[in-house]
Amino acid sequence: MFASGTAGRQTTDKELEDMLESGNLTIFTQGIITDTQQAKQSLADIEARHADIIKLENSIREMHDMFMDMALLIENQCIKRYIRVFLKGEIIDRIETQVIQSKEYVEDGKKETVKALAYQSKSRRTKIIIFIILGLIAAGLITWGIIAATVFARISSNFFNCKFSARMDANSSLSFLLSS
Repeated sequence: MFASGTAGRQTTDKELEDMLESGNLTIFTQGIITDTQQAKQSLADIEARHADIIKLENSIREMHDMFMDMALLIENQCIKRYIRVFLKGEIIDRIETQVIQSKEYVEDGKKETVKALAYQSKSRRTKIIIFIILGLIAAGLITWGIIAATVFARISSNFFNCKFSARMDANSSLSFLLSS
């Protein structure tokens, strides 16, 4: 007996010889075609199962992520509740300390503001005094310049208007300048 590849059935030697002599080879090919179609169907079933398994895996992964998020939310709520219940007195003490420190800072700030206003007033007064002194100096310089220009103008006009003699001595020229 031979196990031929024809659709999984067993054939004897005599049956094989009869098939070969009759020239009917479709029996062999029909078995192969049937096996191929069954293999294709099995492959399609396996691929469909694989796709379903991947979908199931993704769903499980999403569910895991949701549970992790939920655990994180619950943990945060537990921490907040712990802080609210067990640390209430400590938080109140801290708040009281911060309020006291803030009050001290405000008082120090008021003192510093008073000092700053005093410095500002002194600074303004000093600036005014400096500007007055600079104004007086400028006025003095301008007055001195005007007087000097006037004297110079008189001297130069008298100098050019008068006729000098060749024998003019130093005393007469000084008396001439002083008289005008």
